[in-house]
Amino acid sequence: MAISVQNFIKLANFYNQMLTTMSAICIEKGGINMENYVGRFFVADVLEYIAEYGRRLLEKGNVPADVARVIKIFQEKFESVKDMVTPTEKPIYEMTLEEFEKIMNI
Repeated sequence: MAISVQNFIKLANFYNQMLTTMSAICIEKGGINMENYVGRFFVADVLEYIAEYGRRLLEKGNVPADVARVIKIFQEKFESVKDMVTPTEKPIYEMTLEEFEKIMNI
């Protein structure tokens, strides 16, 4: 995927639609908190991807001010859920019990 403002906007729209769907699922499942929904890990991974994409877009330069503000918002959101992203290349046997329980949603 070529790094462009248009592609960033598509990713941001995808994320917003995904959150809307996740919210609807939580309501359908009896009003569970979104913090308890197992899909929150996937959402954190997607947010990590969007934040990184935005960072690269800013490095590339020539980003409109309004898009730069949206990128900053996504980066701030990512900072708040950073501990939920899937560990990179970390095998289960190297995880702490807390990391394993978090991934397995125990």
